[in-house]
Amino acid sequence: MTIPIYQADAFTSQLFGGNPAAVCPLNAWLPDETMQKIAIENNLAETAFFVKNENGYALRWFTPEYEIDLCGHATLASAHILFTELGYEGDTIHFETVKAGTLTVKRNGDKYTMDFPSRPPIPIEIPNGLIEALGGKKPKAVLRSRDYFLEYESEDDIAQISPDFFALSKMDTVGVIVTAPGKKVDFVSRFFAPGAGIAEDPVTGSAHCNLIPYWAKKLGKVNLHALQISPRKGELWCELHGERVLMSGKAVTYLKGEIYL
Repeated sequence: MTIPIYQADAFTSQLFGGNPAAVCPLNAWLPDETMQKIAIENNLAETAFFVKNENGYALRWFTPEYEIDLCGHATLASAHILFTELGYEGDTIHFETVKAGTLTVKRNGDKYTMDFPSRPPIPIEIPNGLIEALGGKKPKAVLRSRDYFLEYESEDDIAQISPDFFALSKMDTVGVIVTAPGKKVDFVSRFFAPGAGIAEDPVTGSAHCNLIPYWAKKLGKVNLHALQISPRKGELWCELHGERVLMSGKAVTYLKGEIYL
């Protein structure tokens, strides 16, 4: 048995930038154990699997450790592969997911615009060991949605964070978002998820479900330009749209091949 596999770099227009995701189109679902093993073998932040249905496509994402509830860059990569490699003829793709509802991706010139749920973070007490695991510098604010969310004073603060990944892996969240105002954009961020097998995620769409409503309220504007300043870097054009967020980005195909099962 063979299944196709593609890899695309999301939230970038340049190969070897943005966030790489593997994409596996399926005729029917494989056993969960098999999909998890494929994700482990790929050793990327996420591997996306989708199956065509009457409303569009059913979509699932796996990290090397487990199936995750929401992933932006692998959704964008999946749409990119459908549009550019698999002959999808419409301008909007509907992805049905179990835990995040229906997600849409629309082709918009050289970008893809994703419609995701807004997940505003809520202020919390500082968890034991979190600040120390991020290097000890005190943040301006500590909040939480699915992930811990810390705001710092400046872009330089974000760039200089050198986490203790072992300590972060023991936190009771999927990941940790750190963010600050940007020098040339509205805000910058980084995302760490060592407990999910991802030390630092290059560009994280799901984190922007938190970042967009937070910065929209803080800056008093609904249209935002963002950079995730990981070593690979990624660029997003964002909009708060009521209880939804719109994220636009580019993508490029890196490889295509077959998996032999």
